[in-house]
Amino acid sequence: MTKTIRILGIDPGLQRCGWGVIDYTDNKLVYVAGGCIKPPTKAPMGERLALIDIELEKIIAEWKPQEAAIEETFSNTNAASTLKLGMARGVAFIAPARAGLPIGEYAANKVKKSVVGAGHADKDQIQMMVKVLLPKATFEIADTADALAVAICHAHHR
Repeated sequence: MTKTIRILGIDPGLQRCGWGVIDYTDNKLVYVAGGCIKPPTKAPMGERLALIDIELEKIIAEWKPQEAAIEETFSNTNAASTLKLGMARGVAFIAPARAGLPIGEYAANKVKKSVVGAGHADKDQIQMMVKVLLPKATFEIADTADALAVAICHAHHR
């Protein structure tokens, strides 16, 4: 008997935290839902981080994923930006962990290679391939496509 696994992919960010839910059955991927959490940029850091946690908790309650996957932090030359992204990423772990979900972590290059076939693909290529792999997926911004790509990567490497 074949079992379907519902996966929540998360592309953490302090300004935009993308999320996407897919069902995975025998190498078949099906789009379920996706969106983006956008904390108010002028709100204090604690409120922004709390909002990410609260919204992810609601998403988990509504879509009932069985596993989660989060993109690893890409560190750049700006240490302050990297630290803030790390804080958002840390908070993105809380709701899935609290729900008892196993959580996979994937480097950006691994996600890109899993979805596009090249580890240095750009955002347009990722969006195009997510649309090919999940034809019913709807997303207005790249963060949602990136989160769906993380979920797809997890499906292939779980």
